[in-house]
Amino acid sequence: MPDAHGGAALVARTRRLDLDVDLPVLAGADGVLFERAGEGFAGLGVATQVPAELAATALAAIDVDDEVGLPGCGAVAFGALPFRDDGPEAERHRLLTIPSLVVGRSGDGTRWVTTISPPAGAADAGAATAQVAHALAAARSGSVPPGPSAFEVRATLDPAEWCDRVADAVGRINAGKLDKVVLARELRIEADAPIPVDQVLARLRNTYPDCYLFSVDGFVGATPELLVARRGDIVRADPHAGTTPRRGDPDADARAAAGLFASATYRHEHQVAVEEVHQTLLDFSSYVDHEAEPRVVTLANVHHLATKVEGRLSHPPASALELRDALHPTPAVCGRPTDTARDLIAELEGFDRGRYAGSVGWVDAAGNGVWAVSIRCAQLDGPNATVWGGNGMVGGSDPATELVETRAKLQVMLNALIRP
Repeated sequence: MPDAHGGAALVARTRRLDLDVDLPVLAGADGVLFERAGEGFAGLGVATQVPAELAATALAAIDVDDEVGLPGCGAVAFGALPFRDDGPEAERHRLLTIPSLVVGRSGDGTRWVTTISPPAGAADAGAATAQVAHALAAARSGSVPPGPSAFEVRATLDPAEWCDRVADAVGRINAGKLDKVVLARELRIEADAPIPVDQVLARLRNTYPDCYLFSVDGFVGATPELLVARRGDIVRADPHAGTTPRRGDPDADARAAAGLFASATYRHEHQVAVEEVHQTLLDFSSYVDHEAEPRVVTLANVHHLATKVEGRLSHPPASALELRDALHPTPAVCGRPTDTARDLIAELEGFDRGRYAGSVGWVDAAGNGVWAVSIRCAQLDGPNATVWGGNGMVGGSDPATELVETRAKLQVMLNALIRP
């Protein structure tokens, strides 16, 4: 397997960290980040990289000296997996990174640091803490680049043409060829200077504090949707499907949320996603249940319908990565039936999704982990960026309405990227 140490044996040492760490600051522009409301991880360096299908074997091969004992301690693999496994860069996108240094923080505030190195190069707890403190100090003292001042934004597909393709998809749905399909729009941005990853993350965290904030290899975002989380034998999911833009004042927002909840079209779209997630998890579980009614999740720019799903896994429990592979792609990002919807996406969208509408997250050696749906995201490459926004189409979908909703979703990343 690809290894930063030429195949040498590795050991993961986890110790409590008596240092308050701002995870996005520690991750900076070059590290990996997966965090929600202060809980999560920042990783620096690379101990090894492995294809996702070999992650369990690679993690199990790393010796562990763990004095904390929580999910996410020991060796952890992070990744942003693609929408399709047969895309042009799917092999590269399915590589998971096991960082050489990881700082973790649990929901109760417990903090730890894990170092991964050959046995002879292992650091003690004091040295690991000093390493984290030094990395934080370097991140905070570094000069702040001015960032871009001019941007050019263009759509991969003309909006009118996209609406025509939505109408085509809705016609096929009404003809009984499929139940639902998700069609996205892609925007490409060219700036006059590199777009700073860390500044984009800071803006996203300030605007969307309750979302999963992530950064992996220039792929950044703030997603509200949990694909799957596994802790011991407990499994959770929180599918989101059905969206309407916020209106800009409290009364109008309340009416929009009520209209979303009452809409037969959006409720059907949402139920399709919930049923698929429930049935898939049931194949791995002794029981699975979900909320009887969806709830409305309100973000800075949109309202979503969402439903919590929870179950107890059969023994031995499947790993978070196995569950991710079984669930992906859900109807919330693809459609139903899956193969028919995926083929229609390839035919109508006009671009390769790459990591957009895939999933981003982590898995540890015990199989615990969290994977979120990769929406509200961008791929950054120096002065260039690509952003996406998509909607689910069902029989009653209106192309003009769907176009407005994609603009609301695209605005999330545009606001984070385009700051004069």
